[in-house]
Amino acid sequence: MKKLIQGILLFAILSVSFSSCVSQKEVVYFQNSDSLFAHVQTIAQNYDMKIKPADRLSVSISCSETKLLTPYASNITMGTNEGNVNTSSSQSREVYTGYTVDASGYVSLPVLGKVKAQGYTEEEFAKVLEKLIIEHGINDPQVTVKFTNASVSVLGAVRSPGRIALNSKRTSILDVLASAGDITDSGLKKNIKLFREVDGKRMQYVIDLRQSDVFNSPAYYVQQNDLIYVEPNRTAQVKNSPFFTIWSASASIASVVISITSLILAITR
Repeated sequence: MKKLIQGILLFAILSVSFSSCVSQKEVVYFQNSDSLFAHVQTIAQNYDMKIKPADRLSVSISCSETKLLTPYASNITMGTNEGNVNTSSSQSREVYTGYTVDASGYVSLPVLGKVKAQGYTEEEFAKVLEKLIIEHGINDPQVTVKFTNASVSVLGAVRSPGRIALNSKRTSILDVLASAGDITDSGLKKNIKLFREVDGKRMQYVIDLRQSDVFNSPAYYVQQNDLIYVEPNRTAQVKNSPFFTIWSASASIASVVISITSLILAITR
């Protein structure tokens, strides 16, 4: 009887060990960062988002010549504030409009016609529009261009998968994962995949968050429409398998049998 109890106890211990053992090297972020940051690191300024087809842009135009802005408010979309003209106390007017970049990388603007937007940053495209507006008779235009639908998708072993809006063009993959609730305990930090479309081609970057050189990755700063996938580790895959379900149930039964057997032995002594 004693050998039977010892066997069941060993089985239960192995079951628990099998289901919960995870190496520390698999869960710690930025290993060996002390040596990397022994000296001040120069931050790569490669975070500007470039305009791509299907991007939605808001365009704000303002100047002191109020009457000249009227044609730029001609495209009004019902149910939105696009095309509204706001007049301030200084009598300068500001026109807000919204545009979707077409498959060829162009936007169709009132007065200006079709203008290529693809490949520019927000600031660069604003300068392009300012130049064109000056050519159409407005001497002091101030143009602001903003993304209105910039977001990334996060899938896999994170606590809150889904689409995450980019409220800043300087958003890192760490910011995105934090917004997604961080990687779960079952997430594989060494094999995070980021998929990105560049000039009509889809690229894949593999990121290892255990390594401190992640800060130098070209995928460290995300771009609009990036797809981030966090792969679950093998332990998670095993836990979701029928075998592990049976194993866990067997371990629970073994624990109950040990308790009952120990109680019986204590009573019969």
